[in-house]
Amino acid sequence: MKKSPSLLVSALLFTSLAPLALADVGLGAKPLDGAEVIIDGSREMLDAKWIYWEGPGFKSAMPIKWKIVDDPVDKGTVVMTDDPVAAGGKYGSADIVTKKAYRDFRLHIEFLVMKPRGNSGVYLQNRFEIQVLDGDKGPHGMAAVINEAANPHPEAYNGVGKWNAYDITFRAARFADGKMVEKPLVSIFLNGQKIHTNVRINQVHGGPNSGLDGGNAGGKGLTDVPGGLKLQCEGHDVRYRHAWIKELDLEKADTDFKE
Repeated sequence: MKKSPSLLVSALLFTSLAPLALADVGLGAKPLDGAEVIIDGSREMLDAKWIYWEGPGFKSAMPIKWKIVDDPVDKGTVVMTDDPVAAGGKYGSADIVTKKAYRDFRLHIEFLVMKPRGNSGVYLQNRFEIQVLDGDKGPHGMAAVINEAANPHPEAYNGVGKWNAYDITFRAARFADGKMVEKPLVSIFLNGQKIHTNVRINQVHGGPNSGLDGGNAGGKGLTDVPGGLKLQCEGHDVRYRHAWIKELDLEKADTDFKE
C-alpha cells in the first residue's frame, strides 16, 4: 500500500528524532546490561573499587580520605572530594582512580558542585579530562573536553547545588607497530543533551601531574596502555553519585551513541 505524504513525513520525523529519544541518558539513567556500578554512595564500594593515583604529585596516603556524606538534594549518600592535601588546587595530589583499567567504554556519572567556581574533573583512561568547573564556559570550562573542545551548550549545566549527569562513550587510541594510527574519540551528553560528537582528542593536557602520559612529549606521547577512570580532587567540595561503566569494543571509529 502506498503511504500518504503526511505518514511519510511523520515516519521520517520519528526516525530523525529517535536516536536522541532512545538514548538512556541524564539524571538517574539506569545501568546498561553488563555495566559495572563503580559508585553507589557507600564506603564499601569506594574502598573496593578505587585507589589513589600515585602520580608524581601524590601527597596523600591510603585509605582514601574522600568522605561519604548525605546527598544534599535527595535521599541517600554520595562521595565527596575532600582531601586536605589538595587545598589550593593541587591536582594530582589526592585524585582517585578505579583499580580496573579500561579501553573503550560507556560511562554514566552524576556530579554536584557545592559552591561557585567549584572544580574537579572526570578523567577518561586517567588521561583525558572532561571538565567539572563552575562558572567557566570556555575550552577549560564546564563539560569541555579539556583544552580541545568547549561545551557549545552551556545552558545544559544545571548550576551550583544541583545534580548533573555526564553520559560518555569513549574509544581509545589505536596503534599499529607501536605508532598511533587513530586518535581517541569521545561523545558526551550533559543532562540528557548531546554536547560533543566524535571529538578527536590530541593529547593529555596538564603535565605529568594530570594523568597517564602527561609527561610524555608534552602530553602528545600517548601510549597503548588502558587506564582507569579518575576523579580529580582540587580542594573543592564536589560530589559524585550513580556511576556505572560498561566496557565496549568499538571496532569502528565512531562514538556517537544512541543508547
